[in-house]
Amino acid sequence: MRPTSDVSRRINAERLLLVAWLRAMLLQFAHPLIAAGVAEHSTFRGSPSAAYARLRQTVQAMLSLTYGTELERDGALNLIRAIHRRVNGTLASGCGCFAAGTRYSAEDPALLMWVHATLIESMVLVYEQLVEPLTPTERDRYCDDAAEVAIALGASSGVVPRSWGAMKAYLESRYMSGEIIVGRQALMLAAALVSPGGGRLSRRLASPLVSLVAAGLLPPHVRIQYGFLWNRRRERRFMRTIALLRLLRRALPLRFTQWQRARLVDCTAIRHDYSAAAR
Repeated sequence: MRPTSDVSRRINAERLLLVAWLRAMLLQFAHPLIAAGVAEHSTFRGSPSAAYARLRQTVQAMLSLTYGTELERDGALNLIRAIHRRVNGTLASGCGCFAAGTRYSAEDPALLMWVHATLIESMVLVYEQLVEPLTPTERDRYCDDAAEVAIALGASSGVVPRSWGAMKAYLESRYMSGEIIVGRQALMLAAALVSPGGGRLSRRLASPLVSLVAAGLLPPHVRIQYGFLWNRRRERRFMRTIALLRLLRRALPLRFTQWQRARLVDCTAIRHDYSAAAR
């Protein structure tokens, strides 16, 4: 697998793109076979500490794939493959076009593609909302870089989108297929995702904010399926929240906004002068 480009290192450097993972996970849960796999095999709903450990493991894998040596990238890929090998089973009850008893596997190239596409689209969209716009060439290069990882994990090389236009076309085809439907397990997983653990005060303050951001980032037809409350008032609050996050990104030093591993990379593309963009 070839090293990632400057644009991928620049995008993946951002801590705020954890917000993109929130969007991507909700879209991934909207596939009934993926929701079943996560509900029956993942530990992230077990406790706040389990959720944090799972997040930390995911972040470390992403950083290794983006900034690591060839040996580190191979290690991250092998770890992900090992996790995928353990995730397989059958759908306990029918959901959408999938009948009860339908088999699922995290190694299924079609499911790998949905996970890949929702993550890459979310990373690009959220980066542009919170950090800076990307050129069409940069979007295409990010998709092309990411395709190498998807193929290494088992996605079909002839199917993985290598441009932004192909990525959007693939996602639209999946929405039109009828496969993407929010079922009971997706609702259960979403409730755990948007309700961070902790004390009563934490839940009262954090959960409404996470729920607002999650709802605002989703495509409207998926937001409706999840049952997120949405109206003009909430849309205005969402836009104000995004504007505040964007302001914080520009105001805070890089040691707060970017992963330490990314800051150590000798890549001038990461070290933007955002003051110029703000003028």
